[in-house]
This record gives sequence, structure tokens and C-alpha cells, in this order.
Amino acid sequence: MDSFRMISAVCLLLLILLVWVLWQHHRLRNQVNKLFNNLSLKDIKLSSSPPSIAAKLANLHELITGLYAQTRQTERDKLTELDNRLTMKRKMAAMMPLDKGSLVLLDIYRFRYVNDLFGFNFGDELLKQIAARVRSLAPESSLIARMNEDEFLIYFTSAMTEPQLKLLIDRLQLPYDIFGSIITTRVQMGHLALEPFHSDISTMLRRLDLALKKAKTHDVALSEYLLGDDVVQLREVSIINSLAKALRDGELYMVYQPKQSIPKGGCHQVEALMRWDHPLLGNISPAEFIPLAEYSGMIDIVSQWVLDEVFAQQALWLQRGIKLQVAVNLSTQDLRNVSLISGIEARLEQYQFKADVISIEITESKLMQDLNGAVATIKRLRQIGIDVAIDDFGTGHSSLAYLKYLPVDEVKIDKAFLDDLEVDERARHIMDTSIRLAKGLGFRVTVEGVETEDVLQLLLGMGVDKVQGDIFSKPLTAKELESRWPKISKA
Repeated sequence: MDSFRMISAVCLLLLILLVWVLWQHHRLRNQVNKLFNNLSLKDIKLSSSPPSIAAKLANLHELITGLYAQTRQTERDKLTELDNRLTMKRKMAAMMPLDKGSLVLLDIYRFRYVNDLFGFNFGDELLKQIAARVRSLAPESSLIARMNEDEFLIYFTSAMTEPQLKLLIDRLQLPYDIFGSIITTRVQMGHLALEPFHSDISTMLRRLDLALKKAKTHDVALSEYLLGDDVVQLREVSIINSLAKALRDGELYMVYQPKQSIPKGGCHQVEALMRWDHPLLGNISPAEFIPLAEYSGMIDIVSQWVLDEVFAQQALWLQRGIKLQVAVNLSTQDLRNVSLISGIEARLEQYQFKADVISIEITESKLMQDLNGAVATIKRLRQIGIDVAIDDFGTGHSSLAYLKYLPVDEVKIDKAFLDDLEVDERARHIMDTSIRLAKGLGFRVTVEGVETEDVLQLLLGMGVDKVQGDIFSKPLTAKELESRWPKISKA
């Protein structure tokens, strides 16, 4: 108890010291500003003062001018001359409570491509012109700041309506003349009405960011913050914050869904799937937590854990006479990880496995985001004997022209292609054409989500190599697979 009191006392003293330092900084800056505003050389009668005093006063004025300029520089964005993030937050704090008006966060759609295509000088000039147009369109009473590279924050003292905001967007999207080149931009905007949703500054900025995120997610120009939007973000934050602990504490585990080989039957491959039983949130789908892991930069930790689990499980199965290949889903971020190949090779060496104990599945839509980099990594995987499959084939909207360049072994046709397969001739034609296209390019073909005997018989006639779905087996834990192995290995 004494040690706790001592720690509490020390924390209290540190807090008091921090407050005192901040107060002294604020007081000194105000004094410098006041002195600069009141002091002018024209008010000093140098002719009647001794030379030494006049020189000292001139030096003092020069010093104060420099200090004032430095203070102004720290408060402004150097490129646009708008307030920066810290200054905007300070001004908002001085006006609290902000319970009237509107906060708007606007983003220039895919601005980084402007820099990539035209160069940074071009991009800087565009930002300056956008900043100038924002200043010209916003009322004088507004506060405007550049928050980061391509985001601008505007505080309107009066509440903005949806038509007013859409008009602002339209005017900001009018063409710009950049070094003689006419360019148009697309603007996306998040809006927070302050009267119903005012709060502390951090909360308001978070809500505003949520509104902009909605606009980007739904690919619309304008999105409002609505009651309840926080719940989604709080859940996402909770998932991200608990992911590392969940891996450590065994909340995450693997299940394996068998694939049926066609036409011989039996099972020679399973797909490894993650499951998360969260103590508070319940079962969390990989479709929810994997994108969050990618967004937060934690996907490498997750993927390394999956590979460790799969290799360890393969070692146990081989000891028990169960021989099959395990397909592992990897993110395209994993493909950019230079240690991916070496990590797989190290595990193969550690367990003395051949490379065919695992295969890698990559989602087509993600693959197309960085095709050149992905292809280079896939080639290296195949060089060491690892099979690679395109998952969700046909859903990534990729150009058929690229398919011939993909150095993969297998494609998995998404279950969306099974809709109405029994009754719709066009659906059957699309499926049949997709299978023949893939096989014509030398790929093996697996169809996912097969649940009925009628669909299975149709696929058999189309020449698929494997099927995956409830018609054969649901995902199984390792122990469940072991108990059912005598049956599914010969089915």
C-alpha cells in the first residue's frame, strides 16, 4: 500500500509539472506576440538615443521578429499557408464547446496517383490551388486546415445542409490549370453536424473521420456521421487491440475443410481456415478480422502463426499416417514480405518436409492490386516446389489478358457461380466456359461451396478436378479430421 501511495504521489507531481510547463509555454508565446505587436522601430527615436542603446534595441527587435516568424511557421502548413493540424486543434479548443455549425473533412480521391503520374511539383501546385479555392468558397468566419497530405478540415460556424455541401463539392471539382495542363479532381467528404453530435475534440475528429471513411467505403461523394457509427469502429478497435493476445492465449485455432478429388474420389488436400472464439465478442469471422489485420499492419504476425500451426499439424498427421496437402491462404501483403520464402524454406528444413506438404492460395481481387510483385513472389514459391492457387477465381474483375502471365497451378471458382446452376442455362454456360478456360490455360480447377448432389453431378460433367463444400465435408478440427480420415480418404 505504501509503494502504491508513493507511485500515486510521483504521478501527481509529474502531472502538476506538465501542467506548469504547458502554462509557461503558453504565457511566453502570448508575451512574445504582444511584444511584437507593440514594438516597432518607427516608435523608437533612435536619433535621441545613444548609439549603443539604439543598436541593442534594433537587435532586440530583430530577435523578436525572428521568434515571431518561427512561431508562425510552426502554426502553418508550409505548402498551402493554411493552419496545420495542431493549430486547428488549438483553435477549436479555445472555442469549446463547439455545439453549433458543421465540421467537414474532405479528401482528394486517389491523390497519390497525381504524384505518381505527374510528379511532386505538379501535385504540390494542385494542393495549393485546392487550398486557395477552399479559402475562397468558405465564409470568412470558417476555420480551415490541411490535416495531412490530401485531407482538409473546415469548420463552418453555421450548420451546413446536404445541398450546400454538394454544391461545395461540385465547385471544388471544377477543372484546375496546373502548369498549363487542365486537370479535374474528385473530392470525397465526411460531414459532422455539431448540434446533435458535439463532444470533445478527439471524439468529434474521430466521428468526422468515420464519416469520410463511409464515403470511401461506399464510393460516394458525401457521407454524414450518424448515430451508432461509433459502435462499428469501437468493435474494429477492440478486434485489432486483442488480436495479438488472442494468438498468444489460444483464442484463435485452425480448422481444415477437405476437398474431394474428381473423378477418383477421396481426399488429398484440405484448406486451412482460421477461427476466433473471442471471450467477449463471440465468434469473429476471418472475413472481418483478416482485413483489419492487414489494415493495422499485423497480418505478418497472423500469417506466421498460421504457417507455424499448419507445419506442426502436418508433422503430427504424418506420424499418424495421414498424408495430404494443406492449402494456406496468404494476403498479398505477405507476398510483399521478403522473409516469406525464407520462412517457408526454414520450416521445410526444420521438419524435413517435401515442399508438396503445403500449397498457397491467393485471392484474385487482391492479386490484381500488385500483379507484378505478386507474380515475382509466386515464381519463387513455385521454384521451391510450392503449388499456388488463385482463390475466388472470376470475382476479381481481372482482365483475361493477364491470366496467361499468372504462373499458378490451380484456380478455385467462387461459389457465387453456383447460383441457379441447376435451373439457369446461362449460369451453366458461364461455369462450363470458366472451367474450360482455366483448364485450357493448364490450371487445375476446384469449385467451392458445393452443397447438393445435383450441382455435383453437373460439375462432374464439366470436368472439374476437385470440389469443396458441405456435400463432401464441413470444416473440421484436427481431431475430427483424424477420426473421419478412414472414411473421407476413400470417399
